[in-house]
Amino acid sequence: MTSKRSDAITRGFERAPHRALLLGTGLPRSEMGKPLIGIATSFTDLIPGHIGMRDLERFIEKGVHTGGGYSFLFGIPGVCDGIAMGHKGMHYSLATRELIADMVESIAEAHRLDGLVLLTNCDKITPGMLMAAARLDIPSIVVTAGPMQTGTGREGRRYSFVTDTFEAMARFKAGAIDEQELTMCEDRACPGAGSCQGLFTANTMAILTETLGMSLVGCGTALAVSSLKRRLAFASGERIVDLVRENITPRQVLTRAAFENAIRVDLALGGSSNTVLHLLSIAREAEVDVPLELFDELSRTTPQLASMNPGGKHFMEDLDVAGGVSGVLSQLGDLVLDNPTLSGPSLKEIVSAVPPVDEAVIHPLSDPVRAEGGIAILRGNLAPDGAVVKQSGVSDKMMQFEGRARCFDSEEQAMEALMDGQVVAGDVVVIRYEGPKGGPGMREMLAPTATLMGLGLGDSVALITDGRFSGGTRGPCIGHISPEAMVGGLIALVEDGDTIRLNIPQRRLELLVDDAVLADRRASWQRPEPKIKKGWLSRYAAVVTSANTGAVCQAD
Repeated sequence: MTSKRSDAITRGFERAPHRALLLGTGLPRSEMGKPLIGIATSFTDLIPGHIGMRDLERFIEKGVHTGGGYSFLFGIPGVCDGIAMGHKGMHYSLATRELIADMVESIAEAHRLDGLVLLTNCDKITPGMLMAAARLDIPSIVVTAGPMQTGTGREGRRYSFVTDTFEAMARFKAGAIDEQELTMCEDRACPGAGSCQGLFTANTMAILTETLGMSLVGCGTALAVSSLKRRLAFASGERIVDLVRENITPRQVLTRAAFENAIRVDLALGGSSNTVLHLLSIAREAEVDVPLELFDELSRTTPQLASMNPGGKHFMEDLDVAGGVSGVLSQLGDLVLDNPTLSGPSLKEIVSAVPPVDEAVIHPLSDPVRAEGGIAILRGNLAPDGAVVKQSGVSDKMMQFEGRARCFDSEEQAMEALMDGQVVAGDVVVIRYEGPKGGPGMREMLAPTATLMGLGLGDSVALITDGRFSGGTRGPCIGHISPEAMVGGLIALVEDGDTIRLNIPQRRLELLVDDAVLADRRASWQRPEPKIKKGWLSRYAAVVTSANTGAVCQAD
């Protein structure tokens, strides 16, 4: 390594002021010439998935110094989607992804860091970190802090966040459980540190990060607060110094093949629909062409190989023991494309060393859970630019459905109607003006979808929205409708009583109203006033793009 980025602040007489400030941090002069490694940590006391990061920070630091570098910690914010759910806070969640990417970029560039270890875990923090790594294209490695264990109960019952809080809330409302059982669910759903136990967005993104080659082998499923996670943190700290010395950067790993592999793994596991937004945004930063339609093309040829919570029976701890990410790749076989990884070996070399997997958890291609992958992209007059459904969470009965529209201009209106019993079998709940611009922030609506399931309406009511859903969502819930209502998408013109037809096998979402009637409605439609008119979200709404392009910030 002949030169380093950090030479701009450590070498030459004209850098005496810079060295003085670095010495002021406690940096020994003897360490001044070593690679300077930033550890971007999203530790916070506010998120269960992040409370264990103080421990992992120590092990990353030990690894960096063992590898011959010198580390500096700096903080990155995080939002817990579960806590932000169902109120004004959720407007901020997706938007923080852009802030996180911008903050990592700002610190790395301003301080001329030679490399980055990105310590992350939850929903928007991981993709924000990956966006920054792809944008900067300096040596970077990701450490995801790991999933939470399930809670334990009598007779082998396992408690988990979504089923035993959001859906339990609706079951309590319906009289299916009493207050004592609801309290038991609260007490046991989140037993400690880690990201929520099922294949929700946080865990899906951790798995895809490993698949992309951006974290070490095993990191995507290794449980929080485990000794293995500590060892992976240490090894990642060591590895980043090697990456700096060898000048291995994210774009050497984030190729088209890497994204195709990530999509296939997502489809094979039935992961969160939010990954569509995130993979599109990361690919854009890496300058790799990944169109929305690729998800559907790959879904047609990628069987679903696992039955993962929330739509299935297995949890992250089961997947980890069964073989983890490498086990899924091994079962996918020739569908996987070879690609470099930050671990060192190529993806095919990693897969070749995988021991036999537990096929009760990760099925072989010859015995899939479903013939197609977990995500489908729908089109039609309601979504000419696309919409997303997590088909792995939809029952066979609801794969085709025709119903009456019940329209709501916000999540709050829809929740009030649901809790008052105003939504009945045969309805299609339409929640609009919740897209990237209209929300603003494309709120994640786990509460309405979980309420539908908890009320026993999952096989008789569909929900469509220009907003998005939690990875914990299951049932016939279609999100990301593009164009959104706020820019005049057809979803803005739907009226109560209109017939909406859903056909997932044919990838269609249609509003069955005459064109002449729709033309009259469009002539009288007026864009509503923004819901938020001050603060940074008002600026975000002005520059955010449509969901079908990843909902990224881009000036006109």
